[in-house]
Order: sequence, then structure tokens, then C-alpha cells
Amino acid sequence: MLNLLYKSSYIFVLFYYAIIPLGYLTKWWVTIEKMKGNSTILVTGGGDNLKNCHSNNEKPESLKRVEQITGETVTFYNTDIRDRDALDRIFKTHKIDSVIHFAALKAVGESVRIPLSYYQNNVGGSATLFEVMAKNGVKSLVFSSSATVYGNPQFLPITEEHPTGQGCTNPYGKTKYFVEEILKDVCTSDPEWKVILLRYFNPVGAHDSGLIGEDPSGIPNNLMPYISQVAVGRREKLQVFGGDYNTPDGTGVRDYIHITDLAVGHLKALEKIIQHDFKSWKAYNLGTGRGYSVLEMVKAFSEASGKQINYEIVCRREGDIAECYADASLARRELNWTATRDIKAMCKDTWNWQKKNPKGFRAS
Repeated sequence: MLNLLYKSSYIFVLFYYAIIPLGYLTKWWVTIEKMKGNSTILVTGGGDNLKNCHSNNEKPESLKRVEQITGETVTFYNTDIRDRDALDRIFKTHKIDSVIHFAALKAVGESVRIPLSYYQNNVGGSATLFEVMAKNGVKSLVFSSSATVYGNPQFLPITEEHPTGQGCTNPYGKTKYFVEEILKDVCTSDPEWKVILLRYFNPVGAHDSGLIGEDPSGIPNNLMPYISQVAVGRREKLQVFGGDYNTPDGTGVRDYIHITDLAVGHLKALEKIIQHDFKSWKAYNLGTGRGYSVLEMVKAFSEASGKQINYEIVCRREGDIAECYADASLARRELNWTATRDIKAMCKDTWNWQKKNPKGFRAS
């Protein structure tokens, strides 16, 4: 399997979710043993070019904690995926077998305000990465996509057969759709490429040790870190964007998935992609199949933390939709994957992280 993670290489650039996915993938890669031999996996993303994570030196605090959890040394490159020459040097330094590509800017509201940055980073950077991969003969990729490619849902739950790119409501979702289309074209042009598109719904949670979790700089763009910062006293109240949607309580409904389940989904995708009969590309939804409203999440987190979560309902946020949740049965059948952690675990692990790190990684 991927049982020698310490041989893996990493670029952390322009990724949306602090360092959490890497931490979980690290933990699982060190212990899993279904494959034969050693693999070197390049993981792009994790530190937003270090603009959205805490770092006083070359290696972010979050990566040090990943090393603490795994007992392994993480090879780290502070490199921008738009830097073709720097990427090429990394590929020439390491014999890379596969790439997991997380690197992207990822905030719906922000993408509406600064769309050109999103297109340059998410689409342009991805194209550069794929060109360098091809140049170095690395044609195995798991891509971090998003349920936003489905736009405003035409039906629920959303299956992989749902149209993509039609009515995407924000530039972030469009960038994910464009990169998916690029990868499909690459696979058509060269049959050696093997690509799995993982369409995430809404990742939340934290490592159960409380060592690594979501710690965005500035005002959080995602719901769970905002709630947890209110609970720990870093923020006065939560802003709920929209209370007049056509949902049971008027607030937006989303399919939240624990980050550990998401990480396992990547491992399952890697297992799939190395099979000899896997060809071209395939897309899979990663979600629980259950939608929760913002107010349901607030209530669940309050119960997990024992804290009152103050909130106010404000105007809708441009680019948001009313309701979105997955049909993940294809991943269950073909990847042998299913989400196993419920909303209570998501809230419990998030609170465990936040109360142990009330100021995030900056307290270190």
C-alpha cells in the first residue's frame, strides 16, 4: 500500500482547508497495508501559499503536528503550483508515482469578489501542474473537486449523473468545473492518464487527537470554524447568511462530511486508480447523503460543546444555494467507501480541537 509516507513529497500552496486533509491522509497512509511496495505521493495544497496558515518558519506548525501524530518526517516544499520550473525540480528530485491535487483557493463569497485570482490560481495553476506531470511521465491523479460543479441542483439527492457546469452559482464552482473538463480532455488525448474526480460536499471536523484542525486566517469563510470560534469566545456571534430559503427552517442545507471520512475516500481512490483495468477518468461524490441546515449545525455544536452559540440572520450571500446533499452510492459500490462519522462526531472533534487550541496554531 502507501505504507512509507515518509518517502512522499509535498507542495503546500493555495489549498483551502488548513492542513486537515493532509493530517488524516498521513495518519492512514502510515498504517494501511493493502498494497504491495512503496509509493511516493505528491500532495499539492495545505497552506494557501502560507497566506492562510500559521507559520513562523519554513515548516508550518500544522505540519509539525502531523509529524507528531505519525512519527514520520514530512518532506515540505513552499512552492507555488504556478511556478513551472520549481515544480519541475520537485518532480526530478523525487520518483513520484501519483498526485493528489488539493491546491486551490476556495471561498464562495471571496470568489465572487475576486474572480480573476480564482481563475488564475485554480485553473491556471492546475494546468501548469498537469503539464509538468506529463513532462515527467506522472499521469495518475486524484483531483479535489467539489459539489459546486453541479450548480443549483436540478434534483436531490445529487448523483454523479447530474449535469455539471450548468448554472454554477459562483466563480469557485466554475473553476472546479473547468479543471474537471481539462482533465477529461487530457484523458481523451492520452490514454496513459488515470484520473479520479472526487466531488466533496462539505468537509468539517478535526483530528480526534485535537492536534490539527481548521484554523483559517481572518474571518472564517466556512460554517464550522466560525461556529467553533464563537463557542471558544474568539468571535461574538455567527452570521447566518439567509433565513428565507425554501428549507424547513429557512437556512441553507448542506451535506456535511467528517474530514476523516473524506481522507479515507482519497485512499480508496488511490486503490482504485492503480488497478490495471482502471482507464481514463471517473467522478465520485463524497458525502453522507443527509443534509443539515445551518441552525441544525448550530444546535448540534452547542450540544457537543455545552456552549451557547449566538447568531444573527443576515442577508443571503451571493453565490450560495438553498439545499445540496449527495447520493454517494456509486462510491460505496465502486470504491468500497462510505461515510461512517455522524454530525455528533463532527461537532465533538471540532470542539476538541478548538478548546485545546483556542487561538488555533498561533498559540504554539
